[in-house]
Amino acid sequence: MSLLEILALLLTLSAVFGYLNHRFLKLPHTIGLMIMAILASGCIVLIDYIVPQYHISSAIKSTLLQIDFHDVVMNGMLSVLLFAGAVHVDLSDLRERKYPIALMASLGLLISTFFIGTAVFYLLEYLGLGIPYLWALLFGALISPTDPVAVLAILKSVNIPRELKAKITGESLFNDGIGVVVFVIILALAVPSAGHVAEFSWLQVAEIFALEAVGGVVLGLIGGYIAFYAMRRIDEHNIEVLITLALVAGIYAIAIRLHTSGPLAVVVAGLFIGNHGAKFAMSENTRKHVFQFWELLDEIFNSILFLLIGLEVLIVAAYYDYALIGLVVIPLVLLGRLLGVFIPISILRIKLKFSKGATRFLTWGGLRGGISVALVLSLPDNEYKPILLMLTYVTVLFSIIVQGLTIAPLARYVAKLNVPTSTEQD
Repeated sequence: MSLLEILALLLTLSAVFGYLNHRFLKLPHTIGLMIMAILASGCIVLIDYIVPQYHISSAIKSTLLQIDFHDVVMNGMLSVLLFAGAVHVDLSDLRERKYPIALMASLGLLISTFFIGTAVFYLLEYLGLGIPYLWALLFGALISPTDPVAVLAILKSVNIPRELKAKITGESLFNDGIGVVVFVIILALAVPSAGHVAEFSWLQVAEIFALEAVGGVVLGLIGGYIAFYAMRRIDEHNIEVLITLALVAGIYAIAIRLHTSGPLAVVVAGLFIGNHGAKFAMSENTRKHVFQFWELLDEIFNSILFLLIGLEVLIVAAYYDYALIGLVVIPLVLLGRLLGVFIPISILRIKLKFSKGATRFLTWGGLRGGISVALVLSLPDNEYKPILLMLTYVTVLFSIIVQGLTIAPLARYVAKLNVPTSTEQD
């Protein structure tokens, strides 16, 4: 199939499944799309089993294999989705909660990475499926970041205290960038040809981190300021929308060339344009068109991404032998997330006050999504990749479906916990 035919197929399926979900299932849009895609994949496998002579499953698999999921997500959709999420975030909310966000996106992420990686290493060793420790850490690194795409998509449909919403939004926007950097460093150590590290050296690791993380932030600030400067000198909403689109595509492409963090670059640029740019460089009419444009792109790209995650079942199903191990790994991933939230909050609780139920909500609300799947698919082919692929996919499905569908009741429970009692009001 040509690129146009594949795009037409994905858009058509997104529209049809979206309609059916809205009409009948009435689930959150992205979750409904993914569940319907999984059900459709299951039906295809069943039909292929009943009438194997038509080879329907093989034909669809060959089409899916034409789509480089890692390239589509990490070098395409992610830049748009991160900018669309960041541009709607109130920077003052993040600034007020900068310490919890920074500590959870850094220390919390590292705690989760090493706990999950170590636990999975010993679990697989016990089951006779041992893999090198660095490869277990790679799984910890790719599954630890909360996916901002999944988190922001679900948060649209739930009401939670403003403080918690700011924390989980800010953390998800930044820890995916940090998580990708950690993943790149561990991958360079595990597979020297995949990175810049020939042999372990803390100095070389620090250099990679500085180039990826600091370079991404600086690039985002520079790109954001250039776009801000241009938008401030005109008042034409069509051109200003085009400037924001060029900003996203441009700095992400430059980040890839410079080996800096594209996700961090577009998040920083999005926060800059969505706050400083919206206040000082846009008229009311321009703000309306810019924000509506990015909301529309967010919906379209989200729909295609979650549809793809559901359809990838046809590819991942080949490694069904490891599915039960994936179910065992889910509690380990949740425990790693709990530690990554609990320890930073415990450190900060000495001087800062947190909402009641914060640890529970931030733990359960840390959804995994397309970024984790894209990262595991980017691993070089070897004997360890199939098991990591299945562990990742099972965890992501559980996260989006089970955690995503139960986060609203948890949000209502946490909101009740934080309603002042009559004594507190007095």
